[in-house]
Amino acid sequence: MEDGSIEGGSTDGRQADGDVAAHADARAPQAPIRGRGAASRVAGRFEKTIARGEDDGWGSVYADAFDAAGEPLGPPRTVVVEERARSIISRNQSPDVGFSQSINPYRGCEHGCVYCFARPSHAYLDLSPGLDFETRLFAKANAAERLREELAKPGYVPSTIALGINTDAYQPVERRHRITRQVLEVLAETKHPVEFVTKSALIERDLDLLAPMAREGLVAVHFSITTLDNRVAARMEPRATAPHGKLRAMRALHEAGVPVGVMVAPVVPMVTDHEMEHILEAARGHGAQSAGYVLLRLPHELKQIWREWLQLHYPDRAAHVMSLVQQMRGGKDYDSAFGSRMRGEGPFAQLLQQRFRKARARLGFTRLPTPTAAKFVAPRKPSPQHELF
Repeated sequence: MEDGSIEGGSTDGRQADGDVAAHADARAPQAPIRGRGAASRVAGRFEKTIARGEDDGWGSVYADAFDAAGEPLGPPRTVVVEERARSIISRNQSPDVGFSQSINPYRGCEHGCVYCFARPSHAYLDLSPGLDFETRLFAKANAAERLREELAKPGYVPSTIALGINTDAYQPVERRHRITRQVLEVLAETKHPVEFVTKSALIERDLDLLAPMAREGLVAVHFSITTLDNRVAARMEPRATAPHGKLRAMRALHEAGVPVGVMVAPVVPMVTDHEMEHILEAARGHGAQSAGYVLLRLPHELKQIWREWLQLHYPDRAAHVMSLVQQMRGGKDYDSAFGSRMRGEGPFAQLLQQRFRKARARLGFTRLPTPTAAKFVAPRKPSPQHELF
C-alpha cells in the first residue's frame, strides 16, 4: 500500500485484531503530525470509557512515544480493512444538498483534511474522528457487485448518484483498491448519471470512462479547492492533491469534454477567505464552468479537532477565527439548520456571499448541465444458471 499503508483482513466492519483501543490514546497534542491533518485521537461521542493522559512532571505523557525496544515510534500508518457492504446506495432528503443518492466506496479518508465534516461519522464505528478517521479505513470490496444488484431491482428509479461525498472516492488508497473504478464501470455500462466532488487528481486515471460518458451527458465533476497556497494546503489537507495539481486535473478533464466546476470549500475566516476570488479566477482559467462555495462546518467532535489544529498552526489568530465562526453560527461553533448551515448568517457571512456573487458574475460562471437519467439501461439480474447464449 502506498504512503506506508498496510492491509487488514476482511471483516464485518469492526476493528481488525490488534487494533483495539488504538483510539483511546488521548495525549494532548503538542505538535502537528507530519502528513496528517488531525493531531490526536479525539474521543468519539458514543464512547463509554475515555482515557486521558495526565502529566506527572516527568514528561512521560507528552514525550515522544517509544516501542518495546526503546525505539521511537514513527508516524501513524494507514490501515485498510476490507468489508462486505450489505447495500451501497445511500439516500437523503436534505433540502440543501443537490442530490438524493450517493455511494461512498470507503469509510474514512486518507486525505486527512482537518476540516472534513464527515469525520464524526467514524464515531459510529467506535473509532476516533481524529487520527482514526484518516488512518483506520474501510474499503467496500463488493461495492460494484452490490450496485449492480440494486440497479437491477424492478422498482429502481434512476437519478444522479453522487460518487464519493462523505469521503473522497479518489483518496490515495483507491490507487490499489480500485473500488471507485469498478463502480464507475457499472455506471458507464448502464448509462447511469453520476457526479463527483473530489480533491484528487487521481480522477484523471478514469478519463477513458468519463470522456465517453460526458459525450452522452451522463457525468459532471466538481473540484473542491480550499486554498491555492501549497503551505496552507499541506497543513489543512496533507494527503490531498496539491492546489496546482487539482487545477491541472481540472484542465485535463475540461479538454477531454468532461463538464467541470469548482467548489471553494470550505471557506475559513481569517485563514483562506481572502483567497475566494483568486480560486475562482484560477478555476475559470482552467476550464471550470460552474462555481459554488461552502462555509466551514464544525459538527460534533470536529469542533475539538479544529480547535486543536488552530492552536498548533495559527495560535496568534485562533481566538479571532473562532469568534468569526461563532458570529456566523448564532453564537455557537456550529448550527446545523437547513438553509444556513452551508452559508452561515450575519454580517461576515453576508460579505462572503456578496463577494462570491460579484466574482461569479464577473468571471462568467454558469451551471453545469444536469446528467441525464433518460438513457439508463438496467443491468440484467445475475442468473444462477449463468449465461447460456
